[in-house]
Amino acid sequence: MFQNLPRYRARNVFNPWRQRDRLDCDPDAPARRLRRLALHFDCQPKLLLIGEACGYQGCRFSGIAFTSERLLLQQYIPRVACGKRITKRVRPWSEPSATTVWKVLHELGLAERVILWNAFPWHPHRPGEPHSNRRPTADELEQGKPILELVLRRFERATVIAVGQIARASLRQLLGSDPVTVRHPSMAGASAFRSGLAAIVRRRGWSSHGATR
Repeated sequence: MFQNLPRYRARNVFNPWRQRDRLDCDPDAPARRLRRLALHFDCQPKLLLIGEACGYQGCRFSGIAFTSERLLLQQYIPRVACGKRITKRVRPWSEPSATTVWKVLHELGLAERVILWNAFPWHPHRPGEPHSNRRPTADELEQGKPILELVLRRFERATVIAVGQIARASLRQLLGSDPVTVRHPSMAGASAFRSGLAAIVRRRGWSSHGATR
């Protein structure tokens, strides 16, 4: 899987594990993002959260879905040591959805037991606006399915949860059934995201103690 991610190329799509952004200050930034992702994947999770696509304030620079540079620098992300910064932006990138997701995961005792991914794992942006977000097209979502399937197979024992309707549709096609779905935290969805995830934790009787490594 890690070999396949950097190979992807498309118009109006940034590949964080292949390309350098103009605000990257490290020539090795794509490889460092890939190493961060490998560290994030180094666990046996109870939960697999699948979102829509990389965002320009989050995964584009961090290399991990629903994760911002600011959260990495705060050492808020289990298993992933940030080290020196990759970007030269005066203020580290911060993504509202990423902040919400990790806050809820820590509150519910799930932070050590979760893997985050996207139905379209790269960053789709508007033409000529690299630091923008757009919804992935149907064709792009199809191109993301082989990688998504590899992630599902790798963590086949984890409970799979779609974050939002785009992820829900992609997972439904791969799983052959409607996945458990929670509200995406963007667009005033933070409270519904938290309550939805908390309800799943209660139903499954998960404790709030350490991860299984």
